[in-house]
Amino acid sequence: MSDEWWVGVRRRVEAAGAAPGGSEVFGASGHKWVVEEPLTQDELAELEAQIGVGLPEEYRGFLLYVGAGGAGPAYGLFPVRRVQGRWRWEGDGADLADLSRLAEPFPDQGPSPKLLADLLAQRPEEEDFDDIEDFDDAIEAWDERWEAVMFASERTVGAIAISHLGCAQREWLIVSGRHRGTIWSDSRVDDVDLTPLLDDDGMPVKFARWYTDWLEKAESTAP
Repeated sequence: MSDEWWVGVRRRVEAAGAAPGGSEVFGASGHKWVVEEPLTQDELAELEAQIGVGLPEEYRGFLLYVGAGGAGPAYGLFPVRRVQGRWRWEGDGADLADLSRLAEPFPDQGPSPKLLADLLAQRPEEEDFDDIEDFDDAIEAWDERWEAVMFASERTVGAIAISHLGCAQREWLIVSGRHRGTIWSDSRVDDVDLTPLLDDDGMPVKFARWYTDWLEKAESTAP
């Protein structure tokens, strides 16, 4: 994706934020319409050298020609920053991504449906316990088993969390593997595995479409 795709996008974001209805756009209270400064070519090269893989082309263009993060879908696009000499993404859940494993292919699928169904069937119910403390102990032990499966680090190798939708729901950008460049929805907090975002034609949504679709909707909300 050439820089031409991103011409004028930063200006459009700033204009939407300054519009009378800018505060009415969902998530604006979080990102406050701030767009961080773009990365330089040298900074981007340093970032990619640190994580050991080139970022998807559309996202690279955004970092270079729009900004390092800030105003964007939901509560904003997680900014990537250099902190104490190391690059990292910052935001609610950004630390779920293992930056040392971004070069590994993102897995095509998560835990087996049967395993998840079996675990859910074993979830303790409060009415089955006479003592609330016994129930608390049982549900805590079950939660540990559930999270070990649903939130295993292997599930999100090759991906970075880039946005928070609230209530522990997030969206991920796939960096490596055959899904590279696409956006995935993360509702594991609601016992649902990661799933790709799809457009009206059932095609996977990539970064540029994800961002500009949000911008178009924001502009219509804040004319």
